[in-house]
Amino acid sequence: MKYLKLIRYKNLLMLAFMQFIFRYGFLELQNIPLALSDWQYGLLVLSTVLIAAAGYVINNIFDQDTDLENKPENVIIGKHISEASAYNIYAALNISGVTIGFYLSNVIVKPSFAAIFILIAASLYIYATSLKQILILGNVIVALLLSISVVIIGIFDLYPVVDARNQALMANLFSVLLDYAVFAFIINFIREIVKDLEDMSGDTNQGMKTLAIVLGVEKTTKLVFALGILSIIALFVYTNNYFIANNLFIATLYTYLFVLAPLLLFIIKIWTAKSKEEFRILSTLLKWILFFGIVSILIVTLNIKYNA
Repeated sequence: MKYLKLIRYKNLLMLAFMQFIFRYGFLELQNIPLALSDWQYGLLVLSTVLIAAAGYVINNIFDQDTDLENKPENVIIGKHISEASAYNIYAALNISGVTIGFYLSNVIVKPSFAAIFILIAASLYIYATSLKQILILGNVIVALLLSISVVIIGIFDLYPVVDARNQALMANLFSVLLDYAVFAFIINFIREIVKDLEDMSGDTNQGMKTLAIVLGVEKTTKLVFALGILSIIALFVYTNNYFIANNLFIATLYTYLFVLAPLLLFIIKIWTAKSKEEFRILSTLLKWILFFGIVSILIVTLNIKYNA
């Protein structure tokens, strides 16, 4: 169990679930050719998960002092696993993930695409060692890397089979993936700021310069409130323009109940939130909003299929 906690297995399971639902709850139902076979797609998910797991390990290595103050119950390195062992695990996970990525890049006859996996692994290392201490930039990097895990599906499963006959359809499907990547970025970016509010005490003692520390709790919560309002407006417009306009009433109802309503609850609660426990609960709420938002791709696809 200590090794599972080290790699934050719950987050990895959600990442894998997200990638599988885009493949089998969206792309597989479109009657289009896909570049990867089922087992090769499984390798793509595995590669993403391994590199993400390595990112969590290196983050835990460099966050030992901060975690001792913020979340002592979650500290693994130094208590259950030595730092040397953690570095070995980090190296093994990264090498395995990048190697699989190199193999898949050759499978689709795009060997240069292996650079994507190397860049992701390098970004996670640089984030853990330095970027996370830079105002806003660390939050952006983490949110962006989650978005890339959505975009990479289109890069490896759609792009290699695009031809003159299906170019318009493939472009449309890729744009849907991009829409969800943007959604994942926005929600995860807001969540990273909320997590900074939750960890403010330990981060301050470690000399970090997060947005919460620089602006203070009150101003940061108001900024998060504003970002939440903008997200609700954007999702409301998107839902009306794409779902209601196409008579996708089930998808619309789902989005209102499981994405927009929880987001509304979030902005109501964040306005007055002050304690570490309140920010922890709100961070969890955002995780569920992200989960239900991703699941909506299946709801939308089935709604289109059975409305047709």
